Amino acid sequence: MRSRSAALLAVAVLLTAAWGWSQSPPRMAMTTDIPEGIATPDVLWTHLGALTSFDGVPDAATTAKVYDNLDLQRATQAFLSTLQVASLTAMERGITDFGPPNETVLIFEELMDSKALWLTPNTVSVYMASWMELGDEPMVMETPPSVLGFVDDAWFQYVVDFGNAGPDRGAGGKFLILPPGWEGEVPDGYNVARSNTYGNWVIWRGFQVDGSTAAAVQATKDKFRLYPLSEAEAPPAMNFVNVSGVPHNTIHRMDYEYWEEVNAAIQAEPSHGLSPEIRGLLASIGIEKGHEFAPDERMRAILTEAAKVGSVTARALTARPRDERHYLYPGERVWTNPFIEGHYDFLTEGARLLDSRTYMHFYATGITPAMAIRNVGVGSQYAIAYLDRDGNALDGSRTYRIHLPPDIPAKDFWSFTLYDNQTRAMLQTDQQFPGIDSLGDGLRRNDDGSYEIYFAPEAPDGWENNWIQTVPAKGWNTILRLYGPLESFYDQTWKPGDPELVE
Repeated sequence: MRSRSAALLAVAVLLTAAWGWSQSPPRMAMTTDIPEGIATPDVLWTHLGALTSFDGVPDAATTAKVYDNLDLQRATQAFLSTLQVASLTAMERGITDFGPPNETVLIFEELMDSKALWLTPNTVSVYMASWMELGDEPMVMETPPSVLGFVDDAWFQYVVDFGNAGPDRGAGGKFLILPPGWEGEVPDGYNVARSNTYGNWVIWRGFQVDGSTAAAVQATKDKFRLYPLSEAEAPPAMNFVNVSGVPHNTIHRMDYEYWEEVNAAIQAEPSHGLSPEIRGLLASIGIEKGHEFAPDERMRAILTEAAKVGSVTARALTARPRDERHYLYPGERVWTNPFIEGHYDFLTEGARLLDSRTYMHFYATGITPAMAIRNVGVGSQYAIAYLDRDGNALDGSRTYRIHLPPDIPAKDFWSFTLYDNQTRAMLQTDQQFPGIDSLGDGLRRNDDGSYEIYFAPEAPDGWENNWIQTVPAKGWNTILRLYGPLESFYDQTWKPGDPELVE
């Protein structure tokens, strides 16, 4: 019945068009033949249905239809283009829930476990973070030694590294962060960087010593400070909060409320720094600095739909990238990485790597050149798997094995961590830390120096020390991290095996 009604409607549309516009205009003195392809037919059949016009002017019904479609397209693209903005809005909220910016430092004194909802952290670093809120003067940041740290602005753009990859070369030092538009004097004695935004995420990782976090934690408590330049003579005390084992959330929403998170950042931050194209997309759907975000019923429905489509699109671009440059071993393995050719700024030859930006900001946090560059023996490299070797999503009800060939190219150590596909935070199981690393004792090694790592609801007999627990009926993904990656990883003479179903 429905198909017959649709057919009758189509006939009616065509008859109406033919009746109203059947006559061709007469040939006038200045008439010439118009090249093919310039004109648009008055009736077009599209995925939106019939689009009807009078000699190039859409009628009212078609105009409404294409505007709804345009708003949906722009909203979907705005969703995919602003994941970084929503992510740091949620990060700010997650940090400042424990205390005011510039005064509060979160420290995972007993490491981060799965009760903390953060995007793809690891289980071995000593994470520490603060939210810096700039005002009308520069902010001084004093940093501890022997860390990997950086500052990103509220648009999730790189500001500066500190620690081992920073200008202090791991010794710790004093940094001066200039606020947007600052034109005043800059005193000597500081490592100077400028931010495009008032809000800034400060994140650093300390390192365990002989299995203990104590030295890294104490170094931060002794050295880390944030204060306005005018208070340099008498810096205020910091409030260090141990958040190990404390449930809290730093992850943005994926439904209609996503737009409220993005709008909050747009209203709070300067108009520069975020690209005009992204601001234009947001303005076209009602998110514009200095204006109230108050969508009507029609627009609210479109924004809700765009969040649904954008959410699934982001998940597809992450779990099943279509750009082969995301694959570490194209055509051979399922392992991927969000950065294409080391472009941490998502630019190559002046073109924006849109899918790369979406993948990175949906899945993870932190923008710094140190995360993406090729650096033999220094830093870390990441290989991500959402699928098994047959291209199927990883199922927590089943048993999988990953084979690591001999001579794993990690000068320092290697690790696996499991993540929840929905949250991208650590998978919550009976294990406090859903991971394995080569620093611990007891890993079973094969005679040739290779390893088998198992992922299953229960440990296979004899492989208990090489097992990470999964949750029945729940999906998961994993990151293989190589700390101090060696040349054989970069030249691909060493490759990890894919997750392989073994039951």
